[in-house]
Amino acid sequence: MGQTLSPMTRDAVDVVGQLVASERRRQRRTAADLAERAGISRDTLYRVERGDPAVAIGTALELLVLLGVPLFGTDADGLARQVVSGRQLLALLPDRVRPHTRKPDDDF
Repeated sequence: MGQTLSPMTRDAVDVVGQLVASERRRQRRTAADLAERAGISRDTLYRVERGDPAVAIGTALELLVLLGVPLFGTDADGLARQVVSGRQLLALLPDRVRPHTRKPDDDF
């Protein structure tokens, strides 16, 4: 049985598929051409375009990159800066997170 996705996640997957499909058609690229360039089957490409959430996220993002769609609203340099910034932030945070085991004493 598959994972149940939230409506927002479902919508995001659909938007990615619509972006891939519309940009591929706008550029007049065939499914066979784009699939070959991405190293995937046409069936996988069609699954992305239909918003199939079971397709690997890396595959969907690679298709967007190959079509020239900016990821996360930025160009390649901006995305690289976000990666560095994210790594710096993660270096400041603990590697492991443990749940709070005691309740705060707020009875004054």
